[in-house]
Amino acid sequence: MHLLPQALVVQRRKRLITAIILCAVDRRHIPETTQALLAVPEVSEVYSVAGDWDIVAMVRVREHEHLAEVVTQKLAPIETIQRTTTLIAFRAYSNYDLERVFSVGADEGRKA
Repeated sequence: MHLLPQALVVQRRKRLITAIILCAVDRRHIPETTQALLAVPEVSEVYSVAGDWDIVAMVRVREHEHLAEVVTQKLAPIETIQRTTTLIAFRAYSNYDLERVFSVGADEGRKA
C-alpha cells in the first residue's frame, strides 16, 4: 500500500502548472516585448492578440512559488509591460489529438 502514495507523488512532480499571463503593452513596443518574454526560459509561447490585452504569454512551471518568482522577478522588470493579469489553468482541453487521429490517411489519393 505504500506504493500508491509514492506513485501519486511522482505523478504530481511531473505535472506542470500552466499560467496564462495577459499583458498590456504600448503597441509600439510589442515586437521587443515579445522577444523579452521569449528570453525568459519558463515562457513557452507568446502571442500578440486583439482585444483588451496586447500580448498573451504562456508560462509553465512545476511549483506555484516558482511562478511567483517568474512573474515578480523576471516579467515585472520588463519596462514595456504596463500591467498584467495572471490566470492559472486547472485543466487543458484540446482538439489536437482528435484532429490528428481523424486526419490519418486524409492525404491519400491526393496528388502533389
